[in-house]
Amino acid sequence: MDDLYPSPDTVHPVPLPDGSVHAGTVFLKPVIDHPRWDIGAYSYASAHHPPSDWAFHLAPYLYDFSPERLIIGKFCQIADGVQFITASANHRYDGFTSFPFAIFGGGPAAGRPSMPGPGPDTVIGHDVWLGQGVRVLPGARIGSGCIIGSGAVVSGEIPPYAIVAGNPAQVIRMRFSEDVIASLLELCWWDWPIERILQNEDALCTGDLRLLKAG
Repeated sequence: MDDLYPSPDTVHPVPLPDGSVHAGTVFLKPVIDHPRWDIGAYSYASAHHPPSDWAFHLAPYLYDFSPERLIIGKFCQIADGVQFITASANHRYDGFTSFPFAIFGGGPAAGRPSMPGPGPDTVIGHDVWLGQGVRVLPGARIGSGCIIGSGAVVSGEIPPYAIVAGNPAQVIRMRFSEDVIASLLELCWWDWPIERILQNEDALCTGDLRLLKAG
């Protein structure tokens, strides 16, 4: 078996013992060609039933003409069933009805009072683990190093290295102390060359900050 680490442009990066690849796991950068997505290297998604269109599968309301963007950092891990509900899914709800009259006709849709204005980008940091069935709501900003528990419905801003769960999602606890989090955000290991990251795999995966700083 080839021991070389896969390029971030590899579509199916998980090899199987029989020499084939795991069709349900993809690096997102090479499989999504969409003007409103911004994806970092090595971020991957998995699905029990692999879709033909990963962009639609993960963010069905993010259209080519949407004003908002979906930004996902490097080394993110996206489990089966995760969906990003981006701002183009929104209805206007500050009046007496939320019904989108304009999309069904009666004149041009642009500028109609039943259409909401452009919504915010959705931003996922680096090394974020989104568990099975997570829903990320429009405009959510999830900090680097977060772990989002299965089935969570996430909105608003989540601080880096938080563990989050529930509907609505709440911070359960922080993964590390403030000093350790500050050091990790300063190190930005996800920006290192992959060879250096692999050389520091032990420090990264055992939580040895001293060893990581030395690397």
